[in-house]
Amino acid sequence: MKTLLVIAGPTAVGKTALCVQLAKTLQTDVVSADSRQLYRELSIGTAKPTPEEMGGVRHHFINSHSIVDPVNAGRYERECLALLNELFQETDVVILSGGTGLYINAVCFGLDDIPSVEPALREHLFNRLQQEGLAVLQEELRELDPVYAQTADLQNPIRVTRALEVCLTTGLPYSSFRRQQPTERPFRSVLIALERPREELYTRIDTRMDAMLAAGLIDEVASLVPYRHLPALQTVGYQEVFPYLDGQYDYEEMVRLLKRNSRRYAKRQLTWFRNQGNYQWVSPSDEKEILSYV
Repeated sequence: MKTLLVIAGPTAVGKTALCVQLAKTLQTDVVSADSRQLYRELSIGTAKPTPEEMGGVRHHFINSHSIVDPVNAGRYERECLALLNELFQETDVVILSGGTGLYINAVCFGLDDIPSVEPALREHLFNRLQQEGLAVLQEELRELDPVYAQTADLQNPIRVTRALEVCLTTGLPYSSFRRQQPTERPFRSVLIALERPREELYTRIDTRMDAMLAAGLIDEVASLVPYRHLPALQTVGYQEVFPYLDGQYDYEEMVRLLKRNSRRYAKRQLTWFRNQGNYQWVSPSDEKEILSYV
């Protein structure tokens, strides 16, 4: 049986270094499950691994697409399954690693059969998000779909607006469309999640953010101003810098928000993976334990 070794976890926990070690031991490739690192134009703000950090290991879905040709979970599922089909002809184990839980679920279990929605409604909700704020849309979602609102990451504006789109289009709760039975796959998935002590993780996040700024994060974001309306840029590492460039606050406030929001993002990622209930939790240093699961 072919095995997909999933190494998930929050930002800055140490996934890349561990996956490179594992890939060398298993003589295999790493497939990225990160919804932003696949865009060529986003490098510093996504903490994309450098060629040196990849250590000669082949990585897929990094710098593979352009931000002007956006990828969603459905497209990622199709393209990733096609890639895995090729890789499993060469090897028995492939590593899937990242912090985008929805992409991991799409590959391992299949996506929900969610109805399509009118672009005009999507634009309307995006405008409401900008004008009324996320809290108003969160409350509306709690009223329309209390079941989904209990488990969803309500701090993620994309998740909230997506669920509202379906509720408003169909008149039914978004949760009623979510798949109950996973799709059969021609491989087994071994699900590993990485964790560190909270303060240690937060220190790593702060250090990484300082390194991003030193590497030229502000210049990168300035070059992306024409695309700031795209969902991939409504995310941590970019959404804090645009207002600074607009003169809305000073450099110190921007740095404070970058670090605070990155820590909050990591906390949401940890909550999401814990809510899945099917992950083995290990330290990034437990390579032998992970190999024993495989």
